[in-house]
Amino acid sequence: MLIKASTPTSVLLVCLGNICRSPTAEEIFRQQVAVAGLAMKVDSAGTGDWHIGHAPDERAQRHAKAHGYNISKLKARQVTENDFHNFDLILAMDTQNLADLQVIKNNIADTQAKLAKLALFSEEDPTYGGDDVPDPYQGDSDAFEEVIERIESSSQAWIESWKTN
Repeated sequence: MLIKASTPTSVLLVCLGNICRSPTAEEIFRQQVAVAGLAMKVDSAGTGDWHIGHAPDERAQRHAKAHGYNISKLKARQVTENDFHNFDLILAMDTQNLADLQVIKNNIADTQAKLAKLALFSEEDPTYGGDDVPDPYQGDSDAFEEVIERIESSSQAWIESWKTN
């Protein structure tokens, strides 16, 4: 397998509070990247500050664990301006997160700096392309299962997009 020159070396996954979708995506993405043999820094953050320092939602932890993903040691943090300098690609779980990230990026004073590319998490996914990863926080068990299914699919789609024949 050859990897495209545009393949990032670092990816940040972002949702609103960094306790459901993005920590789940961080672990799924990290595992899939490792299986694909890619060397990549993977992290997650939220656009909001409500849960800084908290572990992922217990329901997210339980559903992730049932699928072989341990997110229990992750701690929520908020996106910072430094993230735009320290990551090659920032993937937003939904269009509102993407819009919020674009505002932060637009307000970075250093216009000469190479800043992270922004994209919607599902952008490369032929199944969910352009769709938001729905926030399961107010939902039931099925909502958390749907999030895992979508994240697995979109993670794999990004990895496939970086491979060349």
